[in-house]
Amino acid sequence: MSTSQVIVVTGVSSGIGQVTAVKFAELGHRVFGTVRNIEKTKPIANVELVKMDISDEDSVQHAIHSIINKAGHIDVLINNAGTSLIGAIEETSIKEAEFLFNTNVYSILRTIQAVVPYMRLKQSGRIINISSVLGFLPSPYMGVYSATKHAVEGLSESLDHELRQFGIRVTAVQPSFTKTNLDKNAPWVKSMIPEYDYERNLATNAISNQIDKAPQPDSVADTIVSAALSGWHMYRTPSGQASLLSKLRRFMPSGPVDKSIRKTFGLK
Repeated sequence: MSTSQVIVVTGVSSGIGQVTAVKFAELGHRVFGTVRNIEKTKPIANVELVKMDISDEDSVQHAIHSIINKAGHIDVLINNAGTSLIGAIEETSIKEAEFLFNTNVYSILRTIQAVVPYMRLKQSGRIINISSVLGFLPSPYMGVYSATKHAVEGLSESLDHELRQFGIRVTAVQPSFTKTNLDKNAPWVKSMIPEYDYERNLATNAISNQIDKAPQPDSVADTIVSAALSGWHMYRTPSGQASLLSKLRRFMPSGPVDKSIRKTFGLK
């Protein structure tokens, strides 16, 4: 890769996406940041905003084509945009689950399918998919969200094998809870079952406590920048809690991991 790259970051209106876009721009790269409502998004210094609705095929194709018309190619795609959901799996409607998978998984498929043809022509590229520690650990009362992140990791590993022949590599970044609007304002399922109230409240209080103690997005953004511009690794975890959880999952027997999760979420 040359020194200056063309970087596309999805979901830059706030949080991890915005901080990541700024860091790439400060390094001298040409950065395109996608947002759903460009009219309501404040300008970001040295970041070219592009209107894109990640849930809409035509919108994704149009946005990527507009970037190609301006820059000629894309070196790095950061799939950051996504959403969350709190609630028991039994409480989660199929419609809510479909929305979550559409936003967190199918959106990545859309952007990949729009960008990869141009990377293949160039015979190089990096794709960074933002997963979560919940992509390798379960989270009670965030089960469907966890399922989407497990899906992102399966997709990322398979995709990396398929694209190596074209000089393209794929990495999944696995942050823990981060002090962002996504984590702080996670939506709840609409139809709650009273029998889950007690444990759901324990779990959500534990999640809130984790977010209160969580770091700002800078560490995650630094990890994303490193994943895009330095040596390839399939998985990257930011320093701190995410890195520790990754090691515990890898080396600790399943029994203690299970007990630790239940203790963390206040479950008997």
